[in-house]
Amino acid sequence: MIGQNWFATNEGQWRAGEPSHLIEDLTQPYRLYRFLTDLEDILDHIPDDSLRLQAMCPLVRKLLTSSTWLHMMPLQPDPEIGWEVTVLYNEPFFPLTVQLVAWSPGILSPIHNHASWGLVALLSGQEKNIFWQRSLDSPDKIAPVGEQLLTPGDILCFMPETIHQIEALGDQPTISFNLYGETDYDRRFEFDPIQGTATHF
Repeated sequence: MIGQNWFATNEGQWRAGEPSHLIEDLTQPYRLYRFLTDLEDILDHIPDDSLRLQAMCPLVRKLLTSSTWLHMMPLQPDPEIGWEVTVLYNEPFFPLTVQLVAWSPGILSPIHNHASWGLVALLSGQEKNIFWQRSLDSPDKIAPVGEQLLTPGDILCFMPETIHQIEALGDQPTISFNLYGETDYDRRFEFDPIQGTATHF
């Protein structure tokens, strides 16, 4: 699964990254446990979040290309709330969470940051990310700074203070493979651009 890599900054600016090329032999499956071990090596040896994300992109592509079971999991959004999360890995006292996330068509998420680095690889559907930036004069006030459409194969990497809103487009559920670092809940917010407020999320 080859697509475009996108990197979003803490200020909501984004840029296209270099494409991830699979140069290794994929005749042997790239198992989830090997993927997690490789991620642990990155976390141990690369302290900078931006550089970590760049190192993780090719590993995510390798996993998604090799592990067809990820594309076959029967994940459907909850019809009452419009989304569903399946946790593939979440170990206490280890700064890494791996999830599959499904959104119903037309669902619009709250405007939020994650207070951790994150990576979203789109498996199916279309997902629009709308990016926002905090005001320098009043940090609870935000303004939109642009948007990026993700299609299957695209990867979006974002920093802890990146503010975004997700909209699931089309008529089919949007399914994504998500990685998150350790969340600092004191810095995770949901934003209301009309009221100019930020509340813990």
